[in-house]
Amino acid sequence: MKKIVSTNDAPAAIGPYSQAIRSREMLFSAGQIALDPRTGQLVGDDIAEQTRRVLENLSAILRAEHLNFQHVVKTTIFLTDMNDFQAVNEIYGTYFRQNPPARSTVGVASLPKGAKIEIEMIAMAGEALNGGKVVGDTSG
Repeated sequence: MKKIVSTNDAPAAIGPYSQAIRSREMLFSAGQIALDPRTGQLVGDDIAEQTRRVLENLSAILRAEHLNFQHVVKTTIFLTDMNDFQAVNEIYGTYFRQNPPARSTVGVASLPKGAKIEIEMIAMAGEALNGGKVVGDTSG
């Protein structure tokens, strides 16, 4: 079962892909760059402004499925300049205040439309996240 997730509160896809796909309790987002959902234009030259816009776009996708950042279990951040890592990390931390998801950060040569950052996420909803039974805990 696959449901295409789309919202006007996040930028429209700029290619042959969906903003996100929901499959049962899992939500997989496409990578989001700092596009203004109203204009489709890249916002700001500043990594802080771009990071906030990306996270707001991801928030809109989550809201479209009645989810929030507490449902996110994994993110991948793509940066064109790893020197921006600390600034991104500080802003990212304001969106993921408690129980942050697993995360990877990757340095890349370039991103669409000259963006400095792109983030994709995986979220889980319902019993799969909080109410389900724990199969095994190896945390010791």
